[in-house]
Amino acid sequence: MRRVKLVEPQIGDEEVEAVTRVLRSGWLAHGPLVEEFERRFASYVGVKHAVAVVNGTAALRAIFRALKLQPGDEVIVPCFTFIASANSVLLEGGRPVFADIELETYNIDPDSVLERITNRTRAILAVHLYGHPADMKALREIAEDHKLALIEDAAQAHGASTPEGRVGGLGLAAAFSFYATKNMTTGEGGMVTTNSDELAYVVRMVRDHGQEGKYRHVMLGENLRMTSIQAAIGLAQLAKLDRLNEIRRRNARALTERLSGTGLVLPVERPGYKHVYHQYVVRVEEERLGISRDELARRLAERGVETAVHYPTPVPDQPLYRALGYPPSSTLCPNALKASREVLSLPVHPGLTLSDIDYIAEAVKEALGG
Repeated sequence: MRRVKLVEPQIGDEEVEAVTRVLRSGWLAHGPLVEEFERRFASYVGVKHAVAVVNGTAALRAIFRALKLQPGDEVIVPCFTFIASANSVLLEGGRPVFADIELETYNIDPDSVLERITNRTRAILAVHLYGHPADMKALREIAEDHKLALIEDAAQAHGASTPEGRVGGLGLAAAFSFYATKNMTTGEGGMVTTNSDELAYVVRMVRDHGQEGKYRHVMLGENLRMTSIQAAIGLAQLAKLDRLNEIRRRNARALTERLSGTGLVLPVERPGYKHVYHQYVVRVEEERLGISRDELARRLAERGVETAVHYPTPVPDQPLYRALGYPPSSTLCPNALKASREVLSLPVHPGLTLSDIDYIAEAVKEALGG
């Protein structure tokens, strides 16, 4: 039986040769190669500064530490995201406040954000979920009107853009992840991007034990430095990012063409936006289709098509947040709850052929038909 993987990191000879050069150089830790990666990534995003760290969560934490969150300070985050988005606020002493999402894009709903603002709100965290950018124009207007920091979680959106520009440069700062399954990878790794000289300066100290100079520690920091091995992979991946994103977009268009008329709720791309399809996510509305999301996933697995649910539980419903006294998503964010019960990610990665796309589409149609 044919097998179609959900994810497949695109590692080629360029990455292998780049890592080999680093190993032979003897400079394995943070060094000039990391700085070159930072310069090139900053240029790609269109910002003044890029600061490389060990992973995407560290990037978010470093941003919130630079904001100097105090106990009781609130950051508005979407209910529907990977838990690191909210935990990064919690770990830096702030309080996540959950806003609902737009069902069309699965991104944070600006109207819900407005309803959550209090006199303790310090920032808004916009997560560009699945590779489709959030409504940054509306969110920026809200942030400016209420004097809030607007932060981007761009962990799933390398190369995505809006009418206002490429993600990563649309707020005060942004966090990227280079985890193995992302649109570009360093195995593990992350990046903070910003146009703020001050924030970049603080983030660089945060990642290096708070050092302002050699053995002069002026703030609490950690060892969050990226290695030269990671940077070598990242440089090779950045060089092919646009090409790989275009393949993802081609695959997504082909899936949408073939799945049109099946009754599934298919992904959208808003006018002027560039979706980079970290995930190709459909919704399975059981009351209309007569089949549950989980049953469809089971039938696809029987046909060799891997799927996943990103994400099955809204963050406020996680045991951690229930223990902290947060109300359930059924009262906080009904759209997020609906999405969590219906979303299903289908393969869209650049390793797929059009024959694979045909197979996925036929498997979905057969599975829906019983």
